[in-house]
Amino acid sequence: MSDRSTIGMKVRSLGLSLAVVRDLREVRAPVSAEELEQFETDVLAGFVLARASAGLTDGTIRGDIGHLEQIRAWFGRPLWEMEPSDADSYFGKVLRGSPSGTRLARSQALNTYFLFLELRHKVEIHRMTGRVVECPIDEMNQPRGSKDAQLRIPPTEPEARHLFTGWAGELATCRKFAPTARNYTASKLMSEVGLRVSEARKLDLADIKWNLGRFGKLHVRHGKGARGSGPRERMVPLINGADRTLRWFIEDVWGQFGDDHTRPGAPLFPSERKNADGTARRVGDDALRDGLSAAVERHLPGWKDLLTPHVLRHFCASQLYENGLDLISIQEVLGHSWIATTMRYVHVHRTRVEDAWIAGTERAAKRLEGLIR
Repeated sequence: MSDRSTIGMKVRSLGLSLAVVRDLREVRAPVSAEELEQFETDVLAGFVLARASAGLTDGTIRGDIGHLEQIRAWFGRPLWEMEPSDADSYFGKVLRGSPSGTRLARSQALNTYFLFLELRHKVEIHRMTGRVVECPIDEMNQPRGSKDAQLRIPPTEPEARHLFTGWAGELATCRKFAPTARNYTASKLMSEVGLRVSEARKLDLADIKWNLGRFGKLHVRHGKGARGSGPRERMVPLINGADRTLRWFIEDVWGQFGDDHTRPGAPLFPSERKNADGTARRVGDDALRDGLSAAVERHLPGWKDLLTPHVLRHFCASQLYENGLDLISIQEVLGHSWIATTMRYVHVHRTRVEDAWIAGTERAAKRLEGLIR
């Protein structure tokens, strides 16, 4: 084979390998409105598939699509045509009075969508429309704040003790003992091991693993996933008195709901209502929230409308930290993906910071005294 033929084959081979490299300067004739509409639909479908392949839950994906549809309905044109000035008008006028969470979620959905466009369709959009894809959200118009910006200061330990002591005292005289004791137990667990209300209600009786660890453990099968990735399981040790709370509830209260403890899927926190087969239903979020709210109004009225199940998680984190548990362990108990999230849950009461500062200055003074001598 001649050298010229060999060179020709190499060039053709190289040309094939470089065929995927396209020049943004090459612009085709504008496509029809129908073709552009179909392309936009296909792009959105691809976005959904890409997010699903990343492991996000259907609910999270639906939320993102809902935000994009809201923006698209206002804009009236494909979103890749948005300019920073359009985003200024939308977030500065249309959403001016909206909650910060809505503004942040909508801007995040737009950011994510434009990232997808840039990675997958930047060249294609340019060839079809002559536009270069660029996200209209920038440093100047990015909605500020954080979904977790609200500072949830939990009650002090004496305040929480006063609440639960008063709540326990009323169990002897309340009209509906079993439901009241159930709500009390669920809230107590939230304050002791930081369960979310949604996690507590989804627990089964069989999720208590008494034979694991020194105190037993709870198998939380429906923990909140990070970034909408779906339920994340974890094992929660029954520390901080949670083992005593659960033993009392199971031995003295659970049987009064009239369910079979050997039945697969029997809920740890049953409802007073029954299924068609006579078994107890699972308690709802609202029943547990309302139970806590009513107890707070009766026994800790200064915290009315302030002390929620989520604030009890903050209380749990703060108390565990005050009692010497390290942040990594607290992170594991609460089921956080990031230690930074756990740090936002820890609130130091009284004079811990001041005491630490005084202790530090005293140590420094002693070292200085030794040097002087």
